[in-house]
Amino acid sequence: MVAIKQDTLDGKLIGYSDETEFLIQVGRYRGAYKTRYRIIGNLGQAVLYYRGINIGNGYKKRLYAPCMNKPTLARAKSLAG
Repeated sequence: MVAIKQDTLDGKLIGYSDETEFLIQVGRYRGAYKTRYRIIGNLGQAVLYYRGINIGNGYKKRLYAPCMNKPTLARAKSLAG
């Protein structure tokens, strides 16, 4: 049986299951994102990993859930210098 969970991220209510895949991805400039971490069914841990990544000049990061209607849950980029 699949358990449905709900959490709030930046004021948005997010519903997910214990099988939902969360990807923490990093990219550079206009290039594609590459997955650094893959977490299944634990949004809290995914947010912890996402916030723990420091990005330098020209880098960007995002918290991505490919199975959701709006898959990008959080995104940040550094100031290009």
